[in-house]
Amino acid sequence: MNAITDLATMQALVYHGPGKPAWETHAKPRIVAPTDAIVRITKTTICGTDLHILKGDLPSCEPGRILGHEGVGVVDSVGAAVTVFKAGDRVLISCVSACGKCEYCRKGMFSHCTTGGWILGNTIDGTQAEFVRTPHADTSLYPIPEGADEEALVMLSDILPTGFECGVLNGKVQPGATLAIVGAGPIGLAALLTSQFYSPGEIIMIDLDDNRLEVAKRFGATQTINSTDGKAVAALMKLTGDRGVDTAIEAVGVPATFELCEQIVAPGGIIANIGVHGVPVALHMERLWDRNISITTRLVDTVSTPMLLKVLKAKRIDPKRLITHRFKLADILDAYETFGNAAKTKALKVILEA
Repeated sequence: MNAITDLATMQALVYHGPGKPAWETHAKPRIVAPTDAIVRITKTTICGTDLHILKGDLPSCEPGRILGHEGVGVVDSVGAAVTVFKAGDRVLISCVSACGKCEYCRKGMFSHCTTGGWILGNTIDGTQAEFVRTPHADTSLYPIPEGADEEALVMLSDILPTGFECGVLNGKVQPGATLAIVGAGPIGLAALLTSQFYSPGEIIMIDLDDNRLEVAKRFGATQTINSTDGKAVAALMKLTGDRGVDTAIEAVGVPATFELCEQIVAPGGIIANIGVHGVPVALHMERLWDRNISITTRLVDTVSTPMLLKVLKAKRIDPKRLITHRFKLADILDAYETFGNAAKTKALKVILEA
């Protein structure tokens, strides 16, 4: 397998239970299956889902796990069955691992791969480390084109395909349609950027944070609503002539924002959920039963990643606009503090460089 490095240990961000992350020495990953690759991380980031894990919202992620599911790097070694990549190749790591052969993979539902899916930083060790083991390497890594910007590519590990697939595609955004995105954090802004592929007539961003709403305006939102006063529904209905929106994208993951989507969707419209929900949400069927609406849920499948790579190469989208802070990987605890206090720090996405 021709490993470039032969280290026994590395540094990694380890989850030790709710509110207990630690940057510490950890065993370097080894090839377990012949389809594995070991990748040396050059750049990674922190996701809102990592914050959900640190709150204890995802019991599937157990204490002792290395967090992170996004990044780019250099292949350090490969298993005997890996044919597409070799040691020294620069690669984009997909947040979803896909065998490409199981029933779900054959349907394009890579997130439900029977031996993969979203496992990095969840049920197996992830990318917030100096090295990561990537299962199903041939179908879960992407070669980095010569001259490509690694920081921009990190946004294609998860955030851009998630906003696009779970929000825009599931929400069936159409030319001229009215779209509301509830949550102007990184995922909501990724949905905003990619929704413009379909030229909606109105894009209304709703959030509690004026700074993020200003960013949303720069990114292409036609209207913004600060929901701090509890009057977001009335404000949106005024903007839409009491009709509501064709598509409401939930991009936060708390009961209040999902229920807000229920209140603002127009008859015949779609609620597209992106947020990671850790507690039950009320479904108000007493209001919705006769309104011909659809509700969609999805975990990103990353089926759109090849297309997004082409869009990025063609300079039709600039995901680096989402990056607000940069840290060395060794300073990841400071990065978590910054990312977790976004209202104060004005953080969107952080880049961690090895």
